[in-house]
Amino acid sequence: MINLFKNTSSNWVRYDKYKWKEDKAGTLYITPAPDAQPSLYDPLKDSEQLVLKAVNLGLMCMDKKNTKEQLQDAIMDFVTCYGLLGFMTALPTTPEFITYEAVYLPKNHFIKEESLTTENYLSRFFPFDKIDFRKRGMESSWNTDNIEMIALIMTMKNKPQAVLMSFQKEYAERYDWLVTLFKDWAFTFMSSFLYYQDFDILDDMQKQLYRQGMAAFGGIAPTYHIELLDRPTIVWDFHSLLLGVQMMFSFMITDEKSTLKVCKHCGNAFVAGRPNSVFCSAKCKNRYNVYKSRAKDKDENK
Repeated sequence: MINLFKNTSSNWVRYDKYKWKEDKAGTLYITPAPDAQPSLYDPLKDSEQLVLKAVNLGLMCMDKKNTKEQLQDAIMDFVTCYGLLGFMTALPTTPEFITYEAVYLPKNHFIKEESLTTENYLSRFFPFDKIDFRKRGMESSWNTDNIEMIALIMTMKNKPQAVLMSFQKEYAERYDWLVTLFKDWAFTFMSSFLYYQDFDILDDMQKQLYRQGMAAFGGIAPTYHIELLDRPTIVWDFHSLLLGVQMMFSFMITDEKSTLKVCKHCGNAFVAGRPNSVFCSAKCKNRYNVYKSRAKDKDENK
């Protein structure tokens, strides 16, 4: 996986501060804070940790014991570390949708319509402050007087226009969409893990349910271009953090040498240092042994 994706055009933008904000209908969004400062980074330099954090956040979202406030804190932590996911450019059939007369969408969990006008689509991601965007047919114009945004545009001028627009402070992503996405990733991971762990005790119907759930996982594939480096080299273009995480995750769980496991004590996903590892840390191993010892003593004292 590392060799396959060692050449990527995956630079992404994160702000140092985000905030939660509700629109007039009461829908909750996360968006950069007014005084937030952007920075450019490569999220795929440490793709394993990025994927693990996303999957474990999804497991947390699936646990009904956690409150909305706890989930908001966890999502805020993830977004502060890595930035918003880039739903706006991940959902359409192409990140270049600005150049089309309409936005076309494959089936997804977030927008039911198969196509939308560009203005309607953009309004889903700019629910508070509108941006200076005009479109007539296939022609469009977008202006900003924000110095930080202008600097980002100059630095990332080869990115599609919509990607650059998603880095504006006015851009926002819905809380419920984020929860759904993280849950999807966690469900996919648990399905792939449990299917093989419990294969011998699953009946045919259960196996089929696992297969159907896994088959539903997927999305728009990344684009690529070829650069003449030491030799002709494929360079992958990830135009959303969402797609970058999804592709890295997909290759991690399908890799024959994958060391992704679920901790026997805390239930979190982790990368095992050894094939027989079943705990994510020494702390979890010790806690599990203490728990088992106490349970044994309790049984013996009955």
